[in-house]
Amino acid sequence: MSANDYDGVIRRDPRTEWIARNRLHPQHADVVAPAAETRGPSGLIRKNPHAVGFIGPNGLKRIDRLAGNGPQAGGARRGAKAAAEVELPLVTVDNPDFYIVAVMDLVGGRLSGHDKDVLGQAHKLVKDTEGEGAVVAVVFGESKEEAYDKAGVDRLIHIEGEAYEGYSPEQRVAALQAVDAMLEPRYWLFPDSINGGNELGSRLAAKLGERPATQAWQVDVANAVCRGGSERTDITRETPRLLLLAEECADPIDETRHAAQPIVLEAIPSAIVRIEDKGQVAVDPNQIPLGEAEFILSAGNGIHDWDQFHMAAEVLGATEGASRVAVDDGFMPRFRQVGATGTWVTARVYIAVGISGAVQHLQGIGQCDKVIAINTDVGCDMIKRADLSVIGDSQEILDELMKLVEQHRQGGAENAA
Repeated sequence: MSANDYDGVIRRDPRTEWIARNRLHPQHADVVAPAAETRGPSGLIRKNPHAVGFIGPNGLKRIDRLAGNGPQAGGARRGAKAAAEVELPLVTVDNPDFYIVAVMDLVGGRLSGHDKDVLGQAHKLVKDTEGEGAVVAVVFGESKEEAYDKAGVDRLIHIEGEAYEGYSPEQRVAALQAVDAMLEPRYWLFPDSINGGNELGSRLAAKLGERPATQAWQVDVANAVCRGGSERTDITRETPRLLLLAEECADPIDETRHAAQPIVLEAIPSAIVRIEDKGQVAVDPNQIPLGEAEFILSAGNGIHDWDQFHMAAEVLGATEGASRVAVDDGFMPRFRQVGATGTWVTARVYIAVGISGAVQHLQGIGQCDKVIAINTDVGCDMIKRADLSVIGDSQEILDELMKLVEQHRQGGAENAA
């Protein structure tokens, strides 16, 4: 029974105060530990900076800014971090009342950030709709993705075969029509992207006689807010059955696992193919604008052999980028500058060579899927941001990287012969 159960008057608890004063008491940390998050007077959740960190072996509070990846972080801490990871709760939908189908771009065989945003929007619509719904993901071609469950997929339709390889919009739309006939989904969701989502969504809308919402970024069951006028104005309309969604339309699913149960289509009608895929056209990577490039090799102040850097970009087939320092020093043109003061990039792979990681540069690469850092300074901010770090001299590393690429290509040519 608490001290204020009798008359509502808050009374002191001498025992708790004594524990708070006694640092050697086993319950001391539980009593004095500040809340990690509090709700401020405006209703916003605020983080308590005093609750960040951990108590080291000498009793001092430490803040691990490298997330357990720095040289000072021993194997024990990394092991503790891995042990602290808990399995996410599993969500299953056995008998759904309705379906929401999300067609994925699946760039490179894996879910993109845009795909995950679309799945997040699908779950928002499920919550806002009466009844129990299931989110169905449709993917075409080769799939390398291993985390459909963590992305929020309740049902998975994987359609593969020679007819769906490469550019095949007509046959894919025929398959989507078969999905529509079998599941009768409440909503169709597509990423409004240049990777196929925009075209497939538009083609399916024409086949189904739907008037789609394009560049939709705020959607509920009643209204959809869409970007228009070169993103300078918003258009609000009644939410249609088919939506082409902009990036960051919703938060991705990250706190639950879903069953991702496979669904097999009964039959897919053959489409009359009028478009023949002749394969990809060879394009100079440096002719691709930085904002559209998928693979960027970026140089900073740590580059001393610029001829080698240009050769490495050519061998790797990467678009060249640069930090502001490299541009200001005259080594790279201004249109190659990456960052908040240059070009914001969304590459699938971004390799930063000799870039320390200024705040503006890190802002510009915030939407990149995989960041690889090559640097001699293990404590620089770019190393902390990177998904993979290589510590060493950039000239030696780039030289070895080019050798490995050439060996890989020669081996592929020999196997083909």
